Amino acid sequence: MVGVLVAAAVHLLLQRGQLRVILGFLLLGHAVNVLLLSAGGLDRRTPAFEGGGEEMADPLPQAFALTAIVISFGITLYLLGLLSADGPTGGGEQGTAEDPCAPEDGQDDVGADGGDER
Repeated sequence: MVGVLVAAAVHLLLQRGQLRVILGFLLLGHAVNVLLLSAGGLDRRTPAFEGGGEEMADPLPQAFALTAIVISFGITLYLLGLLSADGPTGGGEQGTAEDPCAPEDGQDDVGADGGDER
């Protein structure tokens, strides 16, 4: 499952468009969380307390996953802020930006006689 999430995240990170990059970071963050939680298996660790049973989970991978969730949430908000500050185009899309100083309707800057119209 971690491999599928990482593969989809890398695919989205390599795409054009800022929104796809943000979604790639989200998927990569989820992959890290799944990896951290799966690393805290019950068969590899001893109980944290003497009175605890064998079925108690280790709190360290859970703390790492919670920290990773908070960090990925902060990065996502920052990237979404950058996306909204870029304007309604969504950023990353290559549209034809019109020059505001360009003449309209294919007219040239010079007059019909080839000189200035002063």
